[in-house]
Amino acid sequence: KEEDFEIIDKKQLPDAAELRNEEKAKPEEARWSAPILSLARKASENLALGYGSALKSASLVGLVSKPGSSDSPAKTSARCHTMEERANLMNMMKLSIKILIQSALSLGRTLDSDFPPLQQFFVVLEHCLKHGLKVKKTFIGQNKSFFGPLELVEKLCPEASDIATSVKNLPELKTAVGRGRAWLYLALMQKKLADYLKVLLDHKHLLSEFYEPDALMMEEEGAVIVGLLVGLNVIDANLCLKGEDLDSQVGVIDFSLYLKETQDSDGKQDGGITAVLDQKHYVEELNRHLSCTVADLQNKIDCLEKTNSKLQEELAAATDRIGSLQEEQQQLKQENELIRERSEKSVEVTKEDTKVELDTYKQSRQGLDEMYSDVWKQLKEEKKIRLELEKELELQIGMKTEMEIAMKLLEKDTHEKQDTLVALRQQLEEVKAINLQMFHKSQNAECSLQQKTEAISSFEGKTNEMMSSMKRMEERLQQAEKARQAAEDRCNKMKQELAERLDSCRQQMAQLDSKCSTLEKELKSEKEQRQTLQKELHQEKDATTLLKTELQQMEGLKKELRKLQDEKQQLKKVREEQEQALQEMGLHLSQSKLKMEDIKEVNKALKGHTWLKDDEATHCKQCKKEFSISRRKHHCRNCGDIFCNTCSSNELALPSYPKPVRVCDNCHTLLLQQCSNSS
Repeated sequence: KEEDFEIIDKKQLPDAAELRNEEKAKPEEARWSAPILSLARKASENLALGYGSALKSASLVGLVSKPGSSDSPAKTSARCHTMEERANLMNMMKLSIKILIQSALSLGRTLDSDFPPLQQFFVVLEHCLKHGLKVKKTFIGQNKSFFGPLELVEKLCPEASDIATSVKNLPELKTAVGRGRAWLYLALMQKKLADYLKVLLDHKHLLSEFYEPDALMMEEEGAVIVGLLVGLNVIDANLCLKGEDLDSQVGVIDFSLYLKETQDSDGKQDGGITAVLDQKHYVEELNRHLSCTVADLQNKIDCLEKTNSKLQEELAAATDRIGSLQEEQQQLKQENELIRERSEKSVEVTKEDTKVELDTYKQSRQGLDEMYSDVWKQLKEEKKIRLELEKELELQIGMKTEMEIAMKLLEKDTHEKQDTLVALRQQLEEVKAINLQMFHKSQNAECSLQQKTEAISSFEGKTNEMMSSMKRMEERLQQAEKARQAAEDRCNKMKQELAERLDSCRQQMAQLDSKCSTLEKELKSEKEQRQTLQKELHQEKDATTLLKTELQQMEGLKKELRKLQDEKQQLKKVREEQEQALQEMGLHLSQSKLKMEDIKEVNKALKGHTWLKDDEATHCKQCKKEFSISRRKHHCRNCGDIFCNTCSSNELALPSYPKPVRVCDNCHTLLLQQCSNSS
């Protein structure tokens, strides 16, 4: 069945004065818990309203499929059953959060794991997370635990990695259910349970792997529960995981807690203290600012509704445009069919022409093949002649290398003979030097000349023999040079003959290349004719592609429709961000109320003290020393008792005194402890 959602007008919202009167009429416990619960309720209502308006607009456009007559009664009954389950779980969650906040504010904001409302809250939350879970089959059996989707938070939000590592390091936890419960305990202690679950709801495409489409976490009830969980940030939970057996706990909801009536523990407070009144006025001003921000947000929602209506009008215009485009598409299809028929006829004609041209081409190709075979035979014969010439060239090159080796050997012989000549010349020079020495000696001793003349004559004979041998060696050198020149002449003649033969071979190769080029030109002309036929076929294909592009333009218009739908989703996201801002304002309210409670506690401590008169005190209350002219009396401005100067030398600023005032040592320590606890 269709669900109708109504949008609240500004007139239905209560004024600030009415809220103040209601707060005065209520007891203290209800005053502190009511704003948090009202903020959570407003957040859930706003989420429901936003989702309902989105469903309405989607049903108008046609995006949400309405249940038709084709649905069987079994399916409709199953849907109704799941919707009832979701509604019951959401109501139980509201009750458990409300009772938990009320009991925490009455007993103190720090809670242990043995606190019954806290245990029932975790049981209800576990039932909500288990609703609609898919059953995963493993080798051991079927597994159905809510720890699987909670593990995704570590990937999506890096701040949750500490929780995952601490849960994995606990040795007592052996099942996935126990790990999931430990994860919920740690997230509540960090005051980030609502933030982590909101991250999961923002990535529903990942949750679809673990939950059915009708599950509570996949529907709008999940977002409502996340908005309610924001109010739990007021509570400080001190939970111990080491001693508890989280694997074997049975999650049964105890309805007796929710049937009891809450009793008011505190009475009305005395209105004579000025500091409390100032704090109250400050909170009222904060409430006024919050009401102004709520009005601004309501105006923004109205603007968003106007833009939504404009988008709906644009969607209607787009649907009209799509209808006209569909008509044009049908006309284009008819024209396309006519063009296809014409193109098919032209293709048949071109096929017949190509067949005729192919026959002529085959006939001309046979003649060319015969010419090609004759030319190929001539090429083979000329290649054989060329190989024979190359062999002769190799033989002549070998002869040339042998001649070069012989020339090198002759050059070595000539070098050796030149070395011997140099050595003989050196011997001649030595002989001349000896002759000079002998001539000098002949001048000194004339008697020895006669004996030595015979030796000189013998030396001259030897020199003559050496000169004759030198002449013979020079004649041999001349003969070797002549033989070398003859060999060089022979080599030059062989080179000329080889060059003439190579020129003749190159001329023959050029003639064969010219014949091949003529044959290639004829083949190119035939290829060009074939290419012209192929171009005509391509032109016909281009005509078909133009028709395809027109069809693609139609698809582009469909994409524009999708873009409009995406813009609509972006507007939904803006609305969600505004709802988050409302939740943050609720957090600020809760903080200010915590400050008021601290001031109440200070005033309770001050109630039992009275101002002592000077005549009543004769001794110091702390050191018990008697007062005299040198040891004077001093009042403590906090407790009202009388002390000496040494016991009341401290000064502090009190709520009733704007400037620092004299305080005794005991009050000084107590007030400092209270300030450190509040900070």
